Amino acid sequence: MKASIGVVMDPIQTIKIHKDSTFAMMLEIQRRGWELFYLEQRDIYLLHCCPYARVRPLRVRDDPSGWFTLGEGREIPLFALDAILMRKDPPFDMEYIYTTQLLELAQREGTLVVNRPQSLRDANEKLFTAWFPECRPPTLVSREAQRFVDFLEEQQEIVVKPLDGMGGASIFRITRDDPNRNVILETLTAHATRFAMAQRYLPEIRDGDKRILLVNGEAVPYALARLPKPGEFRGNLAAGGTGKGVPLSERDQFIVRRVGPVLRDKGILFAGLDVIGDYLTEINITSPTCIRELDSLYDLNISALLMDCIEEKLEQCT
Repeated sequence: MKASIGVVMDPIQTIKIHKDSTFAMMLEIQRRGWELFYLEQRDIYLLHCCPYARVRPLRVRDDPSGWFTLGEGREIPLFALDAILMRKDPPFDMEYIYTTQLLELAQREGTLVVNRPQSLRDANEKLFTAWFPECRPPTLVSREAQRFVDFLEEQQEIVVKPLDGMGGASIFRITRDDPNRNVILETLTAHATRFAMAQRYLPEIRDGDKRILLVNGEAVPYALARLPKPGEFRGNLAAGGTGKGVPLSERDQFIVRRVGPVLRDKGILFAGLDVIGDYLTEINITSPTCIRELDSLYDLNISALLMDCIEEKLEQCT
């Protein structure tokens, strides 16, 4: 089939193609001979209750010396596209929410939006783990510093983080005797005006923070274990971690069986589960990464699995 696909993303000139999952998706779209269009948040607008965008035809090349060519821009209704990939990175702020609302108007007119805009708003990547209590570690979400202090007393050692970040940004590990405890909690909660999350510190992080990719609720059979660099507790690649491929464990598969069907029902076609030891710590649905790393390690084409799913859903609508 032929399809027209728009990709909402961060500026393409800033990406690192050797590890960018959106770039992997665009290569696969192009390989299939589908029309590929590039747009940023600023290109989307509403006029007379109709969502529009300035889109530019895009050609991509797997070449670090020059990986894209943009054609002449034109204005189109968003629903003129068969599908839109929402791949804008967090922070998940009000601008992000407004964008999902405009994309939802296109969805109402028949455009497939991946992932479903309402689910992007409903399923916060940190907080959504609470829907799966049998999978997650002991967790607290609060604005009040004293609750975090009490939780720390109970757990002995915790990791605290904002609800809207990515890439390991503003994540802290706190012990009971940490002299910076209060200032960390005051900063994260903005003096009791902003929610933050705490989870029990999991020493299994030494074996990696595993990223498990799901396509329409089904897991890729291998995960990328992101190992912290020396002197660091965060495994995020953006924080200097290194990746090692590992097969899914029985516990990983248990978590996938619990989470996968819920994601499928919510129209979340592409997701990344973060698992440390036996515990689910995050459910990434905005712009999950690690396609290129897993493809390279195991000779996979994860983007093809996603595009097969998109093609099937487009055919069901015709």
